Amino acid sequence: MTTTPTLLDRAAIEARLPHREPFLFLDRIVALELSGERPTITGEWRVPPEAHFFRGHYPGNPVTPGVILCEHSFQVGAILLAELGTKFGATSGVPVLARIEKAKFKRMVRPGELVVTFVERIEQVGPASFMAGKVTVEGKTAVELSCVLSRVEGTP
Repeated sequence: MTTTPTLLDRAAIEARLPHREPFLFLDRIVALELSGERPTITGEWRVPPEAHFFRGHYPGNPVTPGVILCEHSFQVGAILLAELGTKFGATSGVPVLARIEKAKFKRMVRPGELVVTFVERIEQVGPASFMAGKVTVEGKTAVELSCVLSRVEGTP
């Protein structure tokens, strides 16, 4: 069995994003390509079997909620933006989801499974980054989506 080297671990992720437990759904970054017209990133998250959302999301037959998988991909995308020079903070310069499109859910994700997520920035328009993401488990697509992430100043 081969393992992918970690480029950014949980501590490095926490240094780049304001998200924290229980709403941080990203363990490590394993690939990053910042050059070229479409920068890309790959992140991993092992879905914790003890996650609080499993208590009520199909008790006895737990499934990771699709919205959590989408949020995971948004967090991977936010790390890409951080690596491209966007500074995020807890109260200023907050990463936000501006749009989600074309989300397709193709496979259930169960407790303990490892999700591997690839995100690319398609286009940058001002503070808005148009992104495409693909969440996989064991090489099979679980979620495909397009979204727009942005950086918002100040607190709501």
